[in-house]
Amino acid sequence: MGSYLNPGNKGFRESLCSEIYVDKTGLITRTNAVLDTRQKFVCVSRPRRFGKSMAADMLAAYYDREADSGELFDNLAVSQDSSYREHLNRYDVIKINIQEFLSTTHSMPEMLTFLQERMISELKRKYPEYVRSQHLSFVMKDIYAETGHSFVILIDEWDCLFREYQQEQEAQKQYLDFLRVWLKDQDYVALAYMTGILPVKKYGSHSALNMFTEYSMADPGNLAEYFGFTEEEVEALCTEYGMSFQEAKAWYDGYRLVTHTKNGDICYSMYSPKSVVEAMLRHRFGTYWNQTETYEALKIYIQMDMDGLKNAVVAMLAGERVSINTGTFGNDMTTFATKDDVLTLLVHLGYLTYDSTLETVAVPNREVSQEYVNAISTMDWQEVIRSVEASRKLLEALWSLDGDAVAAGIDRAHQEISILQYNDENSLSCTINLAFYFAREYYTVVRELPGGKGFADICLIPRRLHADKPAAVIELKWDNSAAGAIAQIKERNYVKALEDYKGNLLLAGINYDKKTKKHTCIIEQTEKP
Repeated sequence: MGSYLNPGNKGFRESLCSEIYVDKTGLITRTNAVLDTRQKFVCVSRPRRFGKSMAADMLAAYYDREADSGELFDNLAVSQDSSYREHLNRYDVIKINIQEFLSTTHSMPEMLTFLQERMISELKRKYPEYVRSQHLSFVMKDIYAETGHSFVILIDEWDCLFREYQQEQEAQKQYLDFLRVWLKDQDYVALAYMTGILPVKKYGSHSALNMFTEYSMADPGNLAEYFGFTEEEVEALCTEYGMSFQEAKAWYDGYRLVTHTKNGDICYSMYSPKSVVEAMLRHRFGTYWNQTETYEALKIYIQMDMDGLKNAVVAMLAGERVSINTGTFGNDMTTFATKDDVLTLLVHLGYLTYDSTLETVAVPNREVSQEYVNAISTMDWQEVIRSVEASRKLLEALWSLDGDAVAAGIDRAHQEISILQYNDENSLSCTINLAFYFAREYYTVVRELPGGKGFADICLIPRRLHADKPAAVIELKWDNSAAGAIAQIKERNYVKALEDYKGNLLLAGINYDKKTKKHTCIIEQTEKP
């Protein structure tokens, strides 16, 4: 057993022995299906703390020919697959973390030389009679030719170089060309599995790694359910640990990953594993995913001077979905031609979720939303922060049935945030949602909720831990009347949308007058029929 060649199963054993382990061995079934095929090159990109390294440890433990891992896998999901025994501990595994080599060298040539030296050194210890070259690819060719042993190559943090050498295109190309020579068209490769945050870098016509099939937050393919914890897995953990699933959903849900199949699309609601595990172990919901990195990383991107970028961020903070084109993104952290390129990067970093069916992005959950607020609070977007901070008082005014105070608060939000120009009822809805930003502390906020004879514009539904708060049905009117909005709620029986809710209920009608450029609001408390 070596550090890089056949590293054993210790890493995966530690995961299994942890207090919380969620079985993701179904991924092995997927990789077994592409072994020694044209699809054997797999690049999986997902955000930090989404289980990338654990997956690499799991694959190493399963394939490593010098390990005996049957006891670890025999009771897990993969053991039920017909390919399980066929490939268990049958391959030489090379597992490397590029960050380790990058942090101990000072240039790209030095790093590549050091990496090859360490690989060859370990190969020589195992196969001393076949190591006759100083070039890694030729050494592995010779070993394969003499023994017939093919390799499973696992590369973790494959893209960290593009974060460390952001402006050095020549260094990036050297790295990509090294990977191409080492991996492409090599018979000794049974499987090449790379994992990182970014998909494979694009260089115009120069596509050094075009043999890889990419699975990303924008297009997870048939690996979507292995990109984090599924809703069913989180619900089971909440039951086990006595935690509110509704709260877990509000805090950590929101990543919508779609697998497209011949029988239709399958949409997975994915959760950040790091956040869910910490919440369960600490018995407290909070912000855990981004603990190891400050909001400065997000701030760098959202304050870029891209036309329409600020509008898009504010709209998403208000709960809107924004249409984007992901096709122009260069898969790096420096080449941005449009706001869509920045937003696509934020998808890969985990700060946005992408719906590949609708081709839209949104802020996924409360935890991530707080990161935006943290970043904006130190920027020159003070009008946005003032609206967010004022939203607490606006919610209290709603609870107090103070329609004048609610209307005045919405007026201020509209006046301060000049980008929220009113054109129709939809733009009014955006302002209302941002003005009531703090409501997410207690409520599930649902827009266009079916109820009675139509759709209620906005419903505030208290989550179970906040059942003492009143529910609210809010109807919006454009150049009409607040009283007309209240009448519509009643006439069309919108409260039917809340038929499972048993507590107090508020009806709020909000109107915007185009002539006076003012809002009016009427609030009524009612008993559910």
